[in-house]
Amino acid sequence: MSLPTASRSELRDIVRSQLQLLLEQKNYGGAKTLLIPVQPVDIAEAIAFLPEGIRVIAFRLLNKAEAIEVYEYLNFEVQQFLLEKFQAEEARQIIDSIAPDERAKLFDELPPKIVRRLVSQLSPEERQATSLLLGYKANTAGRLMTPEYIALKEHLTATEAQERIRNLASSAEVSYYIYIVDSGKKLIGITSLKDLIITLPEQILGQIMTRDVVYAHTDTDKEEVAHLIQRYDLIALPIVDKDQNLLGVITVDDVIDILESEATEDIYTMAAVQADHDSYFNQNLLSAARKRTPWLLILLITNSITVLILSRYEQVLDEVVALAFFTPLLIDAGGNVGAQSSTVVIRGLSTDELRGKKPTLVILRESMTGGMLGILLGILVIVAIFVFLGKGAIGFTVGLSLLSITLIAATTGAALPFLFHSLGLDPALMSAPLITTVVDILGILIYLNIAKFLLGI
Repeated sequence: MSLPTASRSELRDIVRSQLQLLLEQKNYGGAKTLLIPVQPVDIAEAIAFLPEGIRVIAFRLLNKAEAIEVYEYLNFEVQQFLLEKFQAEEARQIIDSIAPDERAKLFDELPPKIVRRLVSQLSPEERQATSLLLGYKANTAGRLMTPEYIALKEHLTATEAQERIRNLASSAEVSYYIYIVDSGKKLIGITSLKDLIITLPEQILGQIMTRDVVYAHTDTDKEEVAHLIQRYDLIALPIVDKDQNLLGVITVDDVIDILESEATEDIYTMAAVQADHDSYFNQNLLSAARKRTPWLLILLITNSITVLILSRYEQVLDEVVALAFFTPLLIDAGGNVGAQSSTVVIRGLSTDELRGKKPTLVILRESMTGGMLGILLGILVIVAIFVFLGKGAIGFTVGLSLLSITLIAATTGAALPFLFHSLGLDPALMSAPLITTVVDILGILIYLNIAKFLLGI
């Protein structure tokens, strides 16, 4: 069966729809033929979209080598579903054949009872590799690295090294970089496959290797690993223990996953939604509501302070009822400015863009920006109130309050993420909803006190 000429995304849609149709018709030969020209990642996506009843059938149409590659591309929910449906020997073959780092990620998500059963079924070599990775803390380089790399001794000639690489490349995940180690497996240098090919055949690795190696330790946080690979434009990063012994490597495709995961977590946190490893849209309604509840309860309690403040200034509002009309305008403007300042600072801290910059200068810059916005918006408000309501005193009160609120909002929004960062907490915890609540409270206090002073109430 040939596929029509189409874009890559259109082909994926065609494969998904045709695969399900063929499987439902029990045309397994046609389904198998359909998948022959399809990339493993696209097959994984197609299987994930199939009804649960025919996922296993689709997976079993693949040959062993392709099945292993496709399984690594599946999301965790589908991986676990297939494991539960596989026969014992089928599950053992798949788990034993996938890359150690991918296996460790899967085991992180599975119940301990299932993990123990699967580990006991692995071959001795794979069991040792898996136990090594699972022995490190979650979210560290040791947990994410793969032990499938090429390491050679420095006394080998280029010709000897090329012969060794030909023998080892099929079992290594990383073959572009060649790591040079001493007799004790200590990392002493690195060279690329390109340099190895263009060098003279009789030259030894010790003469062509680079000794200034960028590496990370097994306990390095995964975010720092991602920053190192990104900063130095690496394809893979070697991971060593405290004695500089080479234990594994982390590849750039793992870093893409890390960056996506961290960005998703930060966005969820900034939106006051609890983040975890599960896909938000794959959860049931009860679980989705539960993730939003804690922050909303906190915000509900803190917003109650605004009600208390308004009740204390009831006389002011009774004297000049028009003041109440502009309360939403002021607190919304302040909340938006504060959220903008906190967002740029949180992002700057996350991407190391603010590394080396003094927090006081960054906060001052945001304060000046807030002040400029306050002056511009304040003038517009004063003019609008005077033109449409003819109340100059109230207009000046609202305009001055708007200037003060935007100035304080920008300062607060920039300062609080720095405070959290200095305390060793995730700056994203200083989310936009929390910043907005803090600014609302301060804004109401400022507005009513300015009105009380200027209007002589």
